[in-house]
Amino acid sequence: MSEIKLVRIYDHEQPDGYRILVDRMWPRGMSKIKADLGEWDKQIGPTNELRKWFNHEDEKFPEFKEKYIKELNANDFTPEFIKTVKEKLQTGDVLFLYGAKNREHNQAVVLKQYVESKL
Repeated sequence: MSEIKLVRIYDHEQPDGYRILVDRMWPRGMSKIKADLGEWDKQIGPTNELRKWFNHEDEKFPEFKEKYIKELNANDFTPEFIKTVKEKLQTGDVLFLYGAKNREHNQAVVLKQYVESKL
């Protein structure tokens, strides 16, 4: 069974799968060739205001998660994104790529849980 996997785009070991960058900002120092993306869905990432407010501060993560889910629910692009993920999962794993250093408290973690709840 195929699954959604979270992968930090800077990791040397990259699993196989359909590669979707889910950050609104392009990862610093990463070339487009090295990123080897299937797509870059910047519109699914948190708004710049929410991203700056969160500032990757662990204690803000629960509130960030709530606010980001509200943004996802209101985002016109979300249904199309979920449809794409569902289609790609039929042929293999889907990788949500992100640039954050913190592997437990970032938007990709929230997005994975959100999408899986909708599949």
